[in-house]
Amino acid sequence: MALFKRADTGDARNGARTMSQDAKKARKSSQARSLERKKFFGDPIMVGAIFFLVIFLALFVVYPIAMLLADSVTADGRMDRVNAYYVENVKDRVDAYNYEKNDVGRLELIKNRLKETYDTSLQAAKDRGAEKPREEPEVKVLREVYNNANAEYKDANAAYKKALTGAESASKGSILELIVQMYKTLPKDEAAVHSKAALKLYFASGNKRTDFSAFTSLTKDFGFKDAFRNTMVIGLMTGFGSLFIGFLFAYVDCYVKVKNRALKKMFDVVSMLPVVSPPFVLSLSMMLLFGRSGIITREILGIYDSNIYGVKGIVIVQTLTFFPVCYLMLKGLLNNIDPSMEEAARDMGASRWKVFTTVTLPLMLPGLGNAFLVTFIESVADFANPMIIGGSTDTLATAIYLRITGGTYDTHGAAAMAVVLLLITFILFMVQKYVLEAKSAATLTGKASRGRMLIEDKSVTRPLSALCIAVSTFVILMYVCIPLGSLFKLWGMDYSLSLVHYHDMFRESGLKAFKDSFILSIIAAPITALFSMVISYLVVKKKFKAKGFIEFTSMIAMAVPGTVLGVGFIRGFANGILRTGFMQGIYGTGLILIIVFVVRSLPVGTRSGISALRQIDKSIEESAYDLGAGSGKVFTSVTLPLIKDSFFSGIVTTFVRSITAISAVILLVTPKYLLITCRINEYAEKGSFGIACAYATILIAIVYASILIMNLVIKYFGTSRAVREAQKNEQ
Repeated sequence: MALFKRADTGDARNGARTMSQDAKKARKSSQARSLERKKFFGDPIMVGAIFFLVIFLALFVVYPIAMLLADSVTADGRMDRVNAYYVENVKDRVDAYNYEKNDVGRLELIKNRLKETYDTSLQAAKDRGAEKPREEPEVKVLREVYNNANAEYKDANAAYKKALTGAESASKGSILELIVQMYKTLPKDEAAVHSKAALKLYFASGNKRTDFSAFTSLTKDFGFKDAFRNTMVIGLMTGFGSLFIGFLFAYVDCYVKVKNRALKKMFDVVSMLPVVSPPFVLSLSMMLLFGRSGIITREILGIYDSNIYGVKGIVIVQTLTFFPVCYLMLKGLLNNIDPSMEEAARDMGASRWKVFTTVTLPLMLPGLGNAFLVTFIESVADFANPMIIGGSTDTLATAIYLRITGGTYDTHGAAAMAVVLLLITFILFMVQKYVLEAKSAATLTGKASRGRMLIEDKSVTRPLSALCIAVSTFVILMYVCIPLGSLFKLWGMDYSLSLVHYHDMFRESGLKAFKDSFILSIIAAPITALFSMVISYLVVKKKFKAKGFIEFTSMIAMAVPGTVLGVGFIRGFANGILRTGFMQGIYGTGLILIIVFVVRSLPVGTRSGISALRQIDKSIEESAYDLGAGSGKVFTSVTLPLIKDSFFSGIVTTFVRSITAISAVILLVTPKYLLITCRINEYAEKGSFGIACAYATILIAIVYASILIMNLVIKYFGTSRAVREAQKNEQ
């Protein structure tokens, strides 16, 4: 028994000791968290940056999408009972209160009396035989007094009418808008009573809250079904076409020995040309080469009724536009395949084709799927190319635009279409990012153990090089057409050289278009680059509760098509936030265009910044913290100089994307601002291809000049002369 008692006592002691150790660990962990929180909130710059980014992303990324979704499912008749209550119980009171509040009756009476006095004085001056009765001192004084009274009356009457119309329109709008207007146009106690009654009616059980009729009506809408089918077909064909050409160029670059250096350089340039060019340049070229007045179809082949418009034209243009995306993605994957795996198969007697199908291709399948989905998303979201070369063929992106601008102004139907397009791109984006991208990273990790022996077999190199030469020649020909189209007097009829199109361009507000586009883009570029670097720094280097929200929302704009974002901004800010009138002032201004540019380019800069920051050892920044530097000082003096290449790259990328953007801004731009891309679209629709090519030629020159300047800045900024000389000596 004593033995059992001692055993029980030992177990109890061990248990108590374990509980004591656990309590100490929990206490230490709690103290560490408390210390970390104090350190976090003790850094006002970082807290302020996080707070600002959360507000910005919530307001300009989440909110427009949420408003778009809400508008597409909110029942149309939900405000009917509220409106009836307003007409019966509130309208007359708003009229009487604001008439009295603005003192309209008294001011009108004073104005009328002063008018009578002025008329009497003027008539008396005339009766006296005054040479200039209106210039008599008494008449002039009375006229000035009357004019002041009349202006005061007009201001009061305008305020009174504004209150009436605001409350009237709010009663037919949203419940929040009506409540805000009632508090503006009624005494607070009365506004509170009527607001409570309106909310009861709005949320009454019998009141229909959601309505999916906009989506059910789309299923019966032939225009939507046709646009949806075209979008899917074009996306699939473009995806496979871009994947094939992109893989061809990537395989030749990584596996095939191209002896001619000029040919190799041409392949590299052609594979990058569409990436940095305006999105609709190839559409213009296709019409100039293969349209009804095309130089190939009409002048060379003698075909006068050529029709390049529609699905086939869109697929060709999008394939040539997006294949560099596949090329860049697949080139990295091919470089990461260990050549020893393929050489082992060759040593066992397998043919090159067998090695390709059994070793190379299986390793690349997740990457191929990833590249296909990225291209598919780009194709589905594309607006510029289908708009210019689509003809009578609509896609979802162009159908949304035409629903709003085509005369019907069917914003409800456009919102429903936008939600459908958003769901397509969002689902594909999630699959691409969180499924295929992860599988690709798991399949191919690290770098090749040694260099690859390039293929020199002529049976392989000749056909592959011939295919690349054919594609490259075609792409170069299409780019050459743009400056030629701007210089030929009348394409298809008169090929004499002339600057008439440039003259017409600048005569018709061309300089203003370039100035507006340049100023808005140059403002958006550094803002986006700075936001991207700050977000990247917070995501990679810091831990806080809003980290997941900032990372996800900063990247989600990549999955939102431009037209969808444009409709979201219209629904979200045309009448102010939640239709309260707050921030309504930014709608129709240059500020909202800058915000759209920032939101659209933020994912690209953020991904670049995250990749750069993950390569920096955290001990470098920790040393600065240990020396007493705050997060702001560490970011500006340590982190930012280390990732300056990504920062400057982000500036130029944003500038290029902004100055060539069209899908998001075409729905938001007003006559006050002229944008180059919108002007190109306008002249292309009119058939004025010469002026459209003149705009495009200068735009291409601006884009390439920007990239050249970026390369020079990255090469020389922050690099000492000694380092540059050492790099030259190593070469």
